[in-house]
Amino acid sequence: MAIERSGIDVTPLKESKVPVIFVIGGPGSGKGTQCERIVEKYGFTHLSTGDLLRDEVKSKSKRGEQLNAVMERGELVPLDVVLDLLKEEMLNKLPTTKGFLIDGYPREVEQGVQFEKQIKECNLLLYFEVSDDTMVARLLKRGETSGRVDDNEETIRKRLDTFHKHSKPVVEHYKHKVKIISAERDPSEIFADVEKYLNAI
Repeated sequence: MAIERSGIDVTPLKESKVPVIFVIGGPGSGKGTQCERIVEKYGFTHLSTGDLLRDEVKSKSKRGEQLNAVMERGELVPLDVVLDLLKEEMLNKLPTTKGFLIDGYPREVEQGVQFEKQIKECNLLLYFEVSDDTMVARLLKRGETSGRVDDNEETIRKRLDTFHKHSKPVVEHYKHKVKIISAERDPSEIFADVEKYLNAI
């Protein structure tokens, strides 16, 4: 069953001068903290496709129910539907935002290609790079208090393998726009690098 699509006019987005920043980093890379700081300092809008999907399901809309059925079957949500959700949220926020941070996106090259084709080009890709051992240590520490079932070493290493497999081609595809930031430092030092790149846009 096809999921309901919304025929959205994205002309205002395409014509806007508002920057779009893709943000990637493995689980435990600290990109969430950096996104919060960017929002605070630059007035950007932080968008996570996972949050948008969850909100749509919670809304009990027809599309939300269709999405829920897809996810319950363990299938991937079609990219076009994810892009529809992004378009709608970006258009809603366009009048008041100074930029968009698309968190954890693109997970694979095709997602980036379609986003840029259907919405607008990204200005920058921020990649928060952390060694696997550091990410494992951070996530195991989080697991002590989070109670998340996926915070055990075996599952974490599998998640990291998946992340690397998909992110390498993304970084290669965006080699002229990617800024690789070493994220094994104090968050303030990391943010100093982020500021340097964002101020240059």
